[in-house]
Amino acid sequence: MNPTLPTTSPPGIDTSPMGRYRWTICSLVFFATTINYLDRAVISLLKPYLETAFHWNAGDYANIEIAFKLAYAVGMIGVGRIIDKLGTKLGYALSTALWSVAAMGHALVSSTFGFGIARGFLGITEAGNFPAAIKTTAEWFPQRERALATGIFNSGSNVGAIIAPLTVPLIAETIGWQWAFIITGALGFVWLVLWMLIYETPADSKRLSKAEFDYINADIPVGLPAEGVVEEKPKTSWLTLLGFRQTWAFVIGKFITDPIWWFYLFWLPDFLTKQYHLKGTAIALPVAAVYVLSSIGSVGGGYLPLGFIKRGMPAFQARKTAMLVIAFCVFPIVFAQWLGSMNMWLAVLVIGIAAAAHQAWSANIFTTVSDMFPKRAVASVTGIGGMAGGLGGIALTALVQKRMFVHFESIGQLDKAYY
Repeated sequence: MNPTLPTTSPPGIDTSPMGRYRWTICSLVFFATTINYLDRAVISLLKPYLETAFHWNAGDYANIEIAFKLAYAVGMIGVGRIIDKLGTKLGYALSTALWSVAAMGHALVSSTFGFGIARGFLGITEAGNFPAAIKTTAEWFPQRERALATGIFNSGSNVGAIIAPLTVPLIAETIGWQWAFIITGALGFVWLVLWMLIYETPADSKRLSKAEFDYINADIPVGLPAEGVVEEKPKTSWLTLLGFRQTWAFVIGKFITDPIWWFYLFWLPDFLTKQYHLKGTAIALPVAAVYVLSSIGSVGGGYLPLGFIKRGMPAFQARKTAMLVIAFCVFPIVFAQWLGSMNMWLAVLVIGIAAAAHQAWSANIFTTVSDMFPKRAVASVTGIGGMAGGLGGIALTALVQKRMFVHFESIGQLDKAYY
C-alpha cells in the first residue's frame, strides 16, 4: 500500500520514513469541525438583524441559546453510542448531512419559537462532530501524536468562528440573512462528498503504507499506569462506562470548562456591539482576532505534551502537566474590564488569551479519552462528556447569564452585564 494523495504533516513531526497519510485524515476532520462551528456561530452574528426582524430581547436570545445547548447535550449522549455502533465513516457522514440540513433550515423560520426549534435540531445533529472526530484520531494516530492531532482538528472550531464574522454579515447585508444560513449550511455537503470518497479505517485503506499502518498501531501506552486504562470488554454499556472513575474525571472537566467556550461563541459579537457600538461588518476584525489566538492555543496545546514526551515524560503525565500549565494561562481574563475601559483591543487581547487557553485545554482533555479507553468506546465516552459540557452551558446561561442580562437590559445598562 502506498499513499496516492498529496499530504502534509505538521512541522516537527518526522513522518517521511513511514508516510503521512494520517495527516490527510486529520485535515478532513479539521474541515468538518470548521464547518460545524461556522454553522453554529452564524446566529450570533445575525443577532442584530434577527432581533430587529423578530423583536428579540436578551431573554429571548438566551432561551434560543438554551434550546441549542439542551439539544446538544441530549444529542451527545446518544450520538456517541450510535457512532460507536455504525462506525466512524457512516456515523460522521450521517451527522454531517443532518446538521447541514438543520443549518439551512434556519432560513425557513418565521418566528422566535421557530428559531428555538431550528436551534434544537441543529444542536442534536451537531453533537456528532466531536465524538466522531475523537474516534477518528484514536483510530488513525498513535498515543504520542493524538493531542497534536486533536489540537489541529480542534482549531477548526476557531477557524469556523473566524470565517463567520468575515462572511456572514456581508452575506446578510448583500442578499439577506436567510442566505447566510443557506450558504454556510451547504458547505457540509461539499465536505461529505470528500469524506465518503477518501475515508476508510487504517486496516481497509489502500492509500496507507504498511510502515505507517504499523506505526499507527504500535500503540503501547508509554508509562501509563495500569489503573489508568479501562479494560476492553466485548460490550460496554453507558452504565458500565459511568462506573469508571476515568469517565467521571472527563465528565467533571467538561462540565466546568465547556460553558466558558459556549459563552464566548454565543455572546462575544453581542458584547462588542453593545460595549463598543460596533455594527455589521465592523465586528469582523476583533472577533476574528480572538479566534486566531484561539487557533494558536489549540495547536500549541497539542504540541506542549508532545514536547514533554520527547523529554522522557510518560504520555499520560505529560498530558496532565500540560493541562496544569494551560489552566494558569486563563488568569489574565480578570483584567478584561479594566483593560477594556482603556481600549477595546486590550479587552480583545485578554479575551483571546483566555480563549486560547481553553482550546489548548480542550485539545488535551479530549485526548485523555483515547488514552484511557479502548477505541470502540471512545465516541461513547466523548458523548457522555459532551453532554456534561452542554448541561454546564445550560446552567450558566439559565442561572447566571439570562437573569443578569435581562436585569441589566431592564435598567438600560446591558453593556455592564458582560463584565
